[in-house]
Amino acid sequence: MLNPKLFFNALCSEGIQFFSGVPDSLLKSICAYISDNTTSKNHIIAANEGNALSIGIGYHLSTDKLPLIYMQNSGLGNIINPLLSLADPDVYSIPMLLLIGWRGEVNVNDEPQHKKQGRVTLELLETMEIPYQILSHDTSNIEAKEVIQKAVHYAQAKNCPYALVVRKGSFENYALESNKYEGFPMLREEAIKLVVDELSEEDVVVSTTGVTSRELFEYRTELDQGHEKDFLTVGGMGHANQIALGIALQKPNRQIFCFDGDGAMIMHLGSLAINASLQCNNFKHIVFNNGAHDSVGGQPTVGHQINVQEITKAMGYTWVDQAKTESEIKDKVRDMKACNGPALLEIMVSKGFRKDLGRPTIHPLHNKKALMRFIK
Repeated sequence: MLNPKLFFNALCSEGIQFFSGVPDSLLKSICAYISDNTTSKNHIIAANEGNALSIGIGYHLSTDKLPLIYMQNSGLGNIINPLLSLADPDVYSIPMLLLIGWRGEVNVNDEPQHKKQGRVTLELLETMEIPYQILSHDTSNIEAKEVIQKAVHYAQAKNCPYALVVRKGSFENYALESNKYEGFPMLREEAIKLVVDELSEEDVVVSTTGVTSRELFEYRTELDQGHEKDFLTVGGMGHANQIALGIALQKPNRQIFCFDGDGAMIMHLGSLAINASLQCNNFKHIVFNNGAHDSVGGQPTVGHQINVQEITKAMGYTWVDQAKTESEIKDKVRDMKACNGPALLEIMVSKGFRKDLGRPTIHPLHNKKALMRFIK
């Protein structure tokens, strides 16, 4: 297995001193080590992968050095445009390293949302004419150093991106030491339960990818309820609120709630302007803000550094509020249900979740069909 410290040192020895990306569970150890050993100026956790790549382009233009851009392979969708229309040798010819966590690798058990992406990851890189090397738990630290040397030299010689594709279990565990965040009275799971308890039988929930959907699923099971009221957005980070908007516009007599996260909201912040502009009365947006990418290792977002309420007010949401305590959550959800949207409630929660938290036991297709029957 790869030692995060030795891997980081191998990058540094080849002149890689700048890092940007969106955290991934397969890369959480190396991302944590980068966070603990790099200044904030040289390690930027971006809103989305395309932003990270663009920041890296700016770094190269100003320094003539190679950046490293990291992501889960699902993030390839967000970087295709800047990768091919900016960094490609046929355009600006920007050398860089891409560190890609390979979720859904063929013959490796994974969640449904990762299977197709995993199956086409290498083919997608080949189609984009991006050279790559694969790293795995069988790769020694010496071999990894040689791979990094080869990748850097190739990227520099050809002035092009070069990808390192990381298989599941490649890195040894490393826990984030610079784990600073503001604590709040409850965890997200507790807050989700309080919100669900205030919903009516006809309300629909669209929940964001990651732990939020898992916690919602488990609470419905705990209540011995079905899951037909919920659309579990198991992939497509940052798109749950637009799915909720699409439902709300077509079903004006139903209350449609989006359970969002701060990282997901920030990833595609422009969607807030669209939500507000359509003045959809039954669109209710709840953001559980823990200031972290909780599902993939706890790397920080800027969720606790920005004013979500002022941003959404400026976008044009008609009702905006915040809650932190049990009583506040209950009261604000009731107020939210009674108001005309678009409405947003920011619920401040602490980072972390149960280690024994399960995953949805129904297939996404079954979830879709059940929800459509419920809405109809």
